[in-house]
Amino acid sequence: SSRIINQPAQSPVVSTISINNNESLPSFLESKSLKRKNIKQLTLTPQSSEIVISEPPTSTTSDLYSSSQTGSSDNFIPFKDPDKKASTDELIANIQNLELGIEYQLPIRAEDLVLLKKLGSGNSGTVSKVLHLPTQKAMARKIIHVETKEVIQSQIIRELRIMHECDSPFIIGFFGSFLHEGDVVICMEYVDCGSLDKIFNLTGPFPEFILRHVAYSVLSGLNYLYDNHRIIHRDVKPSNVLLDSKGNMKLCDFGVSRELINSMADTFVGTSTYMSPERIQGGVYSVKGDVWSLGLMLYELASGKFAFNSNSGDMIQKGGPDSILDLLQRIVNEKPPSLSPDDGFSPELCEFIDLCLKKERLRSDPHELMKHAFLKGFIEDENTMLISSNYRSDIKRWAKNVRRVQKGKPMK
Repeated sequence: SSRIINQPAQSPVVSTISINNNESLPSFLESKSLKRKNIKQLTLTPQSSEIVISEPPTSTTSDLYSSSQTGSSDNFIPFKDPDKKASTDELIANIQNLELGIEYQLPIRAEDLVLLKKLGSGNSGTVSKVLHLPTQKAMARKIIHVETKEVIQSQIIRELRIMHECDSPFIIGFFGSFLHEGDVVICMEYVDCGSLDKIFNLTGPFPEFILRHVAYSVLSGLNYLYDNHRIIHRDVKPSNVLLDSKGNMKLCDFGVSRELINSMADTFVGTSTYMSPERIQGGVYSVKGDVWSLGLMLYELASGKFAFNSNSGDMIQKGGPDSILDLLQRIVNEKPPSLSPDDGFSPELCEFIDLCLKKERLRSDPHELMKHAFLKGFIEDENTMLISSNYRSDIKRWAKNVRRVQKGKPMK
């Protein structure tokens, strides 16, 4: 069947800043609008009247991995204490100043985005693959249905600000955002293989070298967020780790506030599965809570089993209040799951997961886990973050096979 792509006609420009050579720039843009660091490694190639974005010969993530770990900060109009309410005007002003991450500032507008396919949806909004017409760049567009509560709007701005400042091969790329018909629209890097939960549903349990890759990528992303931005992810789970066909893995949907999570029923059900015991009990949330979530994720991707037995898994699918309460009680009261070498898993993997799932005061932090024997030899050079050649080709081959399966072809 043919697919019809509708391009919005005569849609108004919303929440963007355009640059005209005959106009003076706002004072907060003058110093950097045409000299911005090219943190997304994109290039502009004028062709007639069109602007095309093309990948450079050597991408920051094409060789699993090699990238600087520096962020950028800029253009936000200061507004009141971020923990307090932000006015709608402040919300719009700050979203306006999040720009496309290339050398020249380009506005992202609703009418410039053409829908290619829907990637997912929930009570909180939808995610789609779109084409940005002025640059011919494929992007992932996330539409968030914003509550009228100004505190929720303020939390969204905080998250967008973090996304704008991040520059790491382990974190999803951010291109820009705007307000449209009362919704917040976020344009992010499109990652072609999708999330680990959907990949798992197609392939079954992951081989151990991919589990190493998952552990290393997630820990690297957590360390980057905390060390550079003092941000705790708070929502580590398979659906928030993305894979591309080159084999790179990236964290997304980080820094979501508790208030924002609780306003999205579907998100809360999925998140509660990976909550640490101390978070459920109302303790102070730390990065070790993300380590617990990583441990559960590795256990499930390795064993193919839900961490707190199949009955609990069935109840979570029903999604009722009783089932969620039962799950939370199990996480707090039951012994954490574990793998055994008797089932064919390496002792290093078994111990690594055990360290992730200890009580908080005994649990390792991300930096400590990076030194564990399970990840020994995985990285060739800690300065370049390049994955060892012993693993690189296998990871790329596996990622390409994932794409084959997603297209209905058999694995090679």
